[in-house]
Amino acid sequence: MNQPNTMKEMPEAERPYEKCEKMGAEKLTDVELLAVLLRTGSRGENAVSLARRILYGAEDKGILGLHQFSLERLRKIKGIGRVKAVQISCILELARRLSKASYSEMLSFSQPETIARYYMEDLRHEKQEVMKLLMLNSKARLIGETNISKGTVNSSLITPRELFIEALQKDAVSIVLMHNHPSGDPTPSREDMLTTKRILDAGALIGIELLDHIIIGNNCYISFREEGIL
Repeated sequence: MNQPNTMKEMPEAERPYEKCEKMGAEKLTDVELLAVLLRTGSRGENAVSLARRILYGAEDKGILGLHQFSLERLRKIKGIGRVKAVQISCILELARRLSKASYSEMLSFSQPETIARYYMEDLRHEKQEVMKLLMLNSKARLIGETNISKGTVNSSLITPRELFIEALQKDAVSIVLMHNHPSGDPTPSREDMLTTKRILDAGALIGIELLDHIIIGNNCYISFREEGIL
């Protein structure tokens, strides 16, 4: 049986727009949701087929794989031009911001879980390790954040001097370190432990406390504070 070339050629019960109107967006599959947002397919291929090929192409990672697609990579997919690539990129960014905003009002730097949830979507899809420095005032409120390294977190490459210059410029009273493990497993490595100890010791000398070091995995995290390492 030939694949319908357009959404209108599909049986009405299978059309994502009609299905959404009758049953609600929560009843749509990942493929159907993406098809609605794409609106149209390509020559000889409807939007549902195109969405399925994007989500379950060569890497077959489904919806989670979308976070790894850059604009350039999207445009290399047959049927995805400039407009559709921008649409998908904006959808992903909107999803990230919605996820982050939902935790913003609950963010407490005395609770590692809320910090991890707040930054989860920023970090868990990164292909390289990214270390963030979070700077806090005397009331443990966030007054600044910056990326201090990208690549393997190596204690010899992250210098406490540069890190604390940044913290002092913000008048930070305390700091939190955070980085991701692209493998998805947040278990601390030897380098993670060495880096934490160097920064902890340096902070003690200049009066800026290291409150925690949080490692982000795939929808999971480890807090040095919760684990009793700090």
